[in-house]
Amino acid sequence: MSVYDREGQRLVRRGAPPRSSTGPETPPGAIGPIASAASAGTGPRAPRTGRGRAALDRWVADVAALTRPDEVVWCDGSEEENERLLAQMVEAGSLIALDDDLRPGSFLARSDPADVARVEDRTFICSEREEDAGPTNNWHDPVDAKRRLLARFDGAMAGRTMYVLPFSMGPVGGAISQIGVQVTDSPYVVVSMRIMTRMGADALAQIGEDTFWVPALHSVGQPLIDADGTRRADVAWPACENKTIDHFPETREIWSFGSGYGGNALLAKKCFALRIASVMAREEGWLAEHMLLVRVTNPQGRAMHIAAAFSSACGKTNFAMMMPSLPGWRVETIGDDIAWLRPGADGRLRAINPEAGFFGVAPGTGRSTNPVAMDTIARDTIFTNVALTEDGDVWWEGMTTEPPARLTDWRGEPWTPDAGRPAAHPNARFTVGAAQCPSISEDWDDPDGVPIDAIVFGGRRATNVPLVSEAEDWGHGVFFGATISSEQTAAAEGPVGELRLDPFAMLPFCGYNMADHWAHWLRMGETLGEGAPRVFRVNWFRKSPEGKFLWPGFGENARVLEWIDARLHGEVEAEASPVGLLPRLEDVDREGVDLDDETLAQIFAVDPDSWLAEAERLREGLDRYGDRVPPRLVELLDELEERLRARA
Repeated sequence: MSVYDREGQRLVRRGAPPRSSTGPETPPGAIGPIASAASAGTGPRAPRTGRGRAALDRWVADVAALTRPDEVVWCDGSEEENERLLAQMVEAGSLIALDDDLRPGSFLARSDPADVARVEDRTFICSEREEDAGPTNNWHDPVDAKRRLLARFDGAMAGRTMYVLPFSMGPVGGAISQIGVQVTDSPYVVVSMRIMTRMGADALAQIGEDTFWVPALHSVGQPLIDADGTRRADVAWPACENKTIDHFPETREIWSFGSGYGGNALLAKKCFALRIASVMAREEGWLAEHMLLVRVTNPQGRAMHIAAAFSSACGKTNFAMMMPSLPGWRVETIGDDIAWLRPGADGRLRAINPEAGFFGVAPGTGRSTNPVAMDTIARDTIFTNVALTEDGDVWWEGMTTEPPARLTDWRGEPWTPDAGRPAAHPNARFTVGAAQCPSISEDWDDPDGVPIDAIVFGGRRATNVPLVSEAEDWGHGVFFGATISSEQTAAAEGPVGELRLDPFAMLPFCGYNMADHWAHWLRMGETLGEGAPRVFRVNWFRKSPEGKFLWPGFGENARVLEWIDARLHGEVEAEASPVGLLPRLEDVDREGVDLDDETLAQIFAVDPDSWLAEAERLREGLDRYGDRVPPRLVELLDELEERLRARA
């Protein structure tokens, strides 16, 4: 085995016992802590606080002894290191360099066709008690899970390089930021984590004697040396069939095996920033949420910051990168996917985007739908599972109105418009630095975060839910979040058009019992008091009986933001309804948009009978969580039904 330090200097020759590249030499029995812990059934159980640098060096040495890579490299996140890895992957056939005139500094990766998305059915919360994981999470006993994982990781990196990636979620040294360290045998993960996080030497320097950090262990699960010593050739996208992603909330650990794709492998994203961080946030008095962050400025220069949670396929990225149709209005991007929110010294809720990049869905993104995103990915982007044009650029469905005459599809096969199959995989992605976004806010990486003025929840609803409504108070706002429902848009999620309850848009991402998550939000309201943000619910997708969208959407959604801004400053009144406070129709700005009175009335209509049927469905959803549902939410559902019956 060879071990390298952060400058790439070889420290240990093959056959010598591994040691940390920046710590004391590890004795031949370094695997002892892992082995003895395995026999006890818990694995390398880390303390909840105060891991520190010495523990990091021991952990890296223990993982190397367990997985047996050819070499260990501590990554510094430098441009030189990045260029070296990209060149190695191009040479190995793992990446295709795109035309440097058409798409400068950009590359295309094609995954294994069996490794194209998150594997929700193989994602586990390994809490000590099953009830703490809740009914929406897959649960594994942590003792059994750790034993299983230790067996799978035994020799898993043989013949490969093990990379050590220190990273900061949020600005390095920020008040809300956290440190993690991922170990991986995938160079694709290394270059992607460099984009998605603040990865490298600066993050490592944050780890002092008692610094808390989250360990994240990942392997593609394809060793290049068999148990008998036979070495096999590598493949462009290594992965294995039996994938698993395990989270240990009590010890703050992530173990991922067998996948090289997206949230399965970039462990800083959904695994750390949501599943593990949500547990940390509950215990420490903050929030880790599946939310975009934007700064909205009106023509007079008055700014508000909004955190918004949307289910999938509900226009989340379009909101984060909105180009308002209203003259003088400006929307600036802070984050497109995840927000960490913590009460600041002034008592207000402040938020950061813990990520440094965007991992966006490519299909459906085009000049007509999201021109800001298209400008963002014009250069220095890693594309995965999109199609390749004959001149060395990329293409996907929705990028242009007409497809090119000939492409190479995401599997590497010839494609024409009459092929009868998509050219890009429906979950094809782009990975790009947030700083490249033309609409990025100047305070997007403020280490203290931005003060949140409003929280918005949204889903895709053809009926019932008005264009915009305001919660009556914080508790009512939590009810909004707990009862988000959205129509399925892909068969992988369920029958297309079927409603799915997606509380806080966190259904796949909350690291503990969802009912406890609601209780935590209610407690946060008590902490924030009068300084709590106002809460709103939106729905851009309401349709007429003929199936046509009633609201124009996209840049016209700024008209909803205009009303929210006016409400925050007491400039307009609202009308009470059973489902929340609604705008007076005369206060909805329709100048320059073809929207008559009848259509606007349909957009805000509240039908008591339809809502009573919805309330019954919501009660069934809450009943799933048993007696852990906060009583206040049950009371609010009762009140909703009473108000609807009075209107029926």
